[in-house]
Amino acid sequence: PRPMATFEPIGFAHTPFEEKADAPRQPRAAAGVRGVIELLPGLGYEDALDDLGGWSHLWVIFGFDRSEGWRPKVLPPRSATKRGVFATRAPHRPNPIGLSVVQLERVEGLRVFVRDVDLLDGTPVYDLKPYVPWTDAIPGARAGWLEEERPEQAPRAGGARPADPGPSW
Repeated sequence: PRPMATFEPIGFAHTPFEEKADAPRQPRAAAGVRGVIELLPGLGYEDALDDLGGWSHLWVIFGFDRSEGWRPKVLPPRSATKRGVFATRAPHRPNPIGLSVVQLERVEGLRVFVRDVDLLDGTPVYDLKPYVPWTDAIPGARAGWLEEERPEQAPRAGGARPADPGPSW
């Protein structure tokens, strides 16, 4: 038997994306999109937000609350082949947990104003962590099958986002 973990949201994202088809596939594709992560009152989160305003970017750990079940193989947007879900960022995961990097604009009370947000409106947020450039960015890191299958579509030097080969939603 596997041990179970229970997570309670610390808050919820407020974004312009109501439907899955509206949301960008990754935070970098959401350049300039603004949102607010509103933390729940009465739990001491005001103190937990102290010192966060000095960071330029945050990791947002959230739940894929509208994902229905999981699949061991998925067809990512940049692949002509089904891939193991652990080699993708698909929302159809055994534990529907997501991770996004957003740009922090400001903190006001229990509201964290962010930009470059790719979350659906109402998405539960489980944690916020500061993005630390010297440890979170790894120059020269490999991009797995993204490099192997379509070298012309692989991530470019400097982190430029490649175009999706198929049509968008």
